[in-house]
Amino acid sequence: MKQVVQNYKSGELAVLDVPVPGCKPGGVLVRSAYSLISTGTELMKVSEAGMSMLGKARSRPDQMAKVMQSVATNGVPATYRKVMGKLDSYTPLGYSLCGVVEQVGTGISDVAVGDLVACAGNEHALHAELNWVPKNLYARVPDGLAPRHAAFGTVGSIAMQGVRRGEPQLGDVALVIGLGLIGQLVVQLLAASGVRVVGVDPDPVRCELAERLGAAACGDPASAAVEAVVAELTGGHGVDQVYLAAGGGSNQPVELAARLCRDRGRVVDIGKCRLDLPWNAYYEKELDVRFSRSYGPGRYDPEYELEGRDYPIGYVRWTERRNLACFLNLVARGSVDVEPLVSHIADFDDAVETYQRLKDGGLKAIAVLFRYPEHAGEPEAPAVAVPAARRSGGASTPARSAKVPVRLAFVGAGNYATSMLLPHLAQRDGVELSTVVTTTALSAANAKRKFGFAEATTDLDAVLGDKSIDAVFVVTRHSSHAELTRRALLAGKTVFVEKPLALTEDELAGVLAAVEESGNDRLQVGFNRRFAPLLQEARKRFGARTGPASLRYLVNAGRLQHGSWYLQQGTEGSRFAGEGGHFIDTASWLLEADPVSVYAVATSGNEDLQVVLRYPDGSAATISYVTTGAAGFPKETLDLVADGKVLRLDDFVRASVYGRKRWVSSRLPKARDKGQSAELAAFIKAVRTGGPMPVPLESLAATTAATLAVQTGLAGGAPVTLASAR
Repeated sequence: MKQVVQNYKSGELAVLDVPVPGCKPGGVLVRSAYSLISTGTELMKVSEAGMSMLGKARSRPDQMAKVMQSVATNGVPATYRKVMGKLDSYTPLGYSLCGVVEQVGTGISDVAVGDLVACAGNEHALHAELNWVPKNLYARVPDGLAPRHAAFGTVGSIAMQGVRRGEPQLGDVALVIGLGLIGQLVVQLLAASGVRVVGVDPDPVRCELAERLGAAACGDPASAAVEAVVAELTGGHGVDQVYLAAGGGSNQPVELAARLCRDRGRVVDIGKCRLDLPWNAYYEKELDVRFSRSYGPGRYDPEYELEGRDYPIGYVRWTERRNLACFLNLVARGSVDVEPLVSHIADFDDAVETYQRLKDGGLKAIAVLFRYPEHAGEPEAPAVAVPAARRSGGASTPARSAKVPVRLAFVGAGNYATSMLLPHLAQRDGVELSTVVTTTALSAANAKRKFGFAEATTDLDAVLGDKSIDAVFVVTRHSSHAELTRRALLAGKTVFVEKPLALTEDELAGVLAAVEESGNDRLQVGFNRRFAPLLQEARKRFGARTGPASLRYLVNAGRLQHGSWYLQQGTEGSRFAGEGGHFIDTASWLLEADPVSVYAVATSGNEDLQVVLRYPDGSAATISYVTTGAAGFPKETLDLVADGKVLRLDDFVRASVYGRKRWVSSRLPKARDKGQSAELAAFIKAVRTGGPMPVPLESLAATTAATLAVQTGLAGGAPVTLASAR
């Protein structure tokens, strides 16, 4: 593939052929559609590279301090070789792009192949045909948003973080100094927040553009007109905030900020400008000087950026990734308009010439985009969807346009559907709740009113015959799951069935026979725990294993309330048959295999079960399913032990991994996330793109067979050897 690089020693710019990056766990491989040149940050790097060695040293006193420390420690010759070796190497350029997911690494479930994403990071969102991007540095592009506009995501996040640091309120007056790319975005974000904005820039063209994009007035920093406008808008008190979005070596911006800011106002530094604060001016007004650190919280934290460890939203509302997603939504809704900022679109192959024209002043620009070969000739470049990689066997489902919603039908609208599934789907972009089917008209009507279904009916056949419906959710009582799933598969629908898939071996065989008959294997069972973010993070921290593992899963299920339909074992099966698949699936996912045998014993009355699963590599999992425990004890605790390491999960509120290093997650501040939202996102993406289902059919069948074998083992008092699932 090709990538833009620069030699910092010589200043040479080049488009090199380099190897395609691997798709590592915890991230996605993205094929670039458009990438944005930051005419501030990147041109500063390009200019520095063209300086003499003395000029480079003067421009980076922070790096010179490190060099001097190295001299003191290692001596001049060793330091010289180290510095020259670092300078005389190619470094990448770029940090803001939009592209299409080409490959998904392990541990990623929120996007799928073919999804359009915006990416950030000066090590991950480079001017290159392909980039590997870790989880917290990409965000899905809203439907309908053009890729060239989504490529502004990173610089938009920088502007947004600066605005957040200023804490603007409705009716405030703000001054933006510097109306380049970041300044123009800051103007729009403030205007969208109900703030009156005055802009300052020596370039009249930029001033005029900012006024068109929402500023009340703009002018030259040396002009008395700016001070007059501020006085008029603020009653002579001065602006509430000043946003420094200017660069360069002049101290004029901070002096102007002090002069035009009100008493106890805020001054936010977003750009890289000189900050020799005039002490008297800042002291007398007691000005609050704040720095805005790039895209937001998480920046420069390797655990966040590289390892995907998110900050709990209850403690850190706006992180890098949340800022990125928020900005994309603002652009998609028209609250921010980036099109007027696009000064030039260059083909990626012309990158070197484009940089040179920017550096020499031959190209005057606020924002310049690189367009990659697949998008050459696109005047507006609508949102794209790339067909997913072909699956082995099964029905072929074509990829869908990102603009066409996935149409869903629900069969059943009981408590689980309305509390755990529909709330996640009702507000999801790109999803249309088409029809809800229930056995009683009132429950269907209630679901239609509450969640916005287009239609409510009791006619299942009409829904299965409706070719416009893409997927059917089966969320009924357990005894009907297998038959409804079988019918939906034969009708050619993609099916999401809540657990269990089947209550008997004959029912399971019937479902698999429908798959063979129809060639339609587009099936997902609601085993959501493997999608839980906390458990996924713990599994990643635990890492790969080489030897067999021991797993213990304690499920403190508790007693059911009198009258619960779960107690109707004659028609609805045993309680473990109904929900035991959750825990077997979780164990199998952690052990990366399907069980080969099941042994089960129970206490008197079958109230508490001990289920032992054996796996091909010698690993074993024990599931203790108890109903007689204390209600105040956590419902689910899990321990995984292997290779001198221990993974511990405490009821989906905290996880820890013990090994050479210890990792303990933050305690989740809100409700436990058992993975329903992530599971639904993965399912919807599979429907949209035609890509593989979130869990292979073989695994779903094997888990169901193991769950059913528990009852067989209890009756026979001996281990049950499991046959092949297919």
